[in-house]
Amino acid sequence: MTCPICKKPTSESDRPFCSPRCKDIDLSKWLIGGYVIANNYENESSEVEDAGEDHDN
Repeated sequence: MTCPICKKPTSESDRPFCSPRCKDIDLSKWLIGGYVIANNYENESSEVEDAGEDHDN
């Protein structure tokens, strides 16, 4: 198995990464929004309804 970040062989202690450095790189990508999990259950029509509402009442 190879590290998904740098493609080096993984280490037992850091699997699936090769080092703590690659673990941290992966974590930072998650934290800044570099990875996104698709949400198939999100209701897109509610976004359209919210955008069309008049909030000045």
